[in-house]
Amino acid sequence: MVVASLNAKLQPLHRSELEDAFDDLMQRKNFGMRVVGGGTLQETSGEIARSDIEIEIDELNEDNIQLAIRALESMLAPKGSRLHVPAQDRVIEFGKHEGLALYINGIDLPPQVYANSDINFVIDECNRLLTGAAFVNSHWQGPSETALYMYGKDFDAMRQRIEPLLDSYPLCQKCRVEKIA
Repeated sequence: MVVASLNAKLQPLHRSELEDAFDDLMQRKNFGMRVVGGGTLQETSGEIARSDIEIEIDELNEDNIQLAIRALESMLAPKGSRLHVPAQDRVIEFGKHEGLALYINGIDLPPQVYANSDINFVIDECNRLLTGAAFVNSHWQGPSETALYMYGKDFDAMRQRIEPLLDSYPLCQKCRVEKIA
């Protein structure tokens, strides 16, 4: 058994979708690996910190370890992810994607902005603006803000692509953007 600790802020539902995609690939290709569990780690604020996927490997060898890493990197493995190999007392750093978190202010804007704006429009526009580079992979709603998590090859390019939305859409006033991977 190995544990992929992904530096990805994924709701349990979105982590489960990734687990299913990984498991489907392993089963279709008959690679002798399967997802046997997973978990979502949270910050004290309740915001998601990391996502873990537990993988059972029939033959634990270097080739299969690298195969699991390559498969995860082809799907979603942000920089700062780690593969824990307990049987070898080893941790392998991996990951290729960079992450962008867009935090939408949920309490400090005029009431009419909240009444006349739609977070789903922000998600759809981010996905449209990021076509071919990234998309909104997950989200989190806290007591004072809503976070949208996007992963792609280049944080700066993602930020640049969504800037027009951030500058023009009223709900994006007072938002903040953070690099998360």
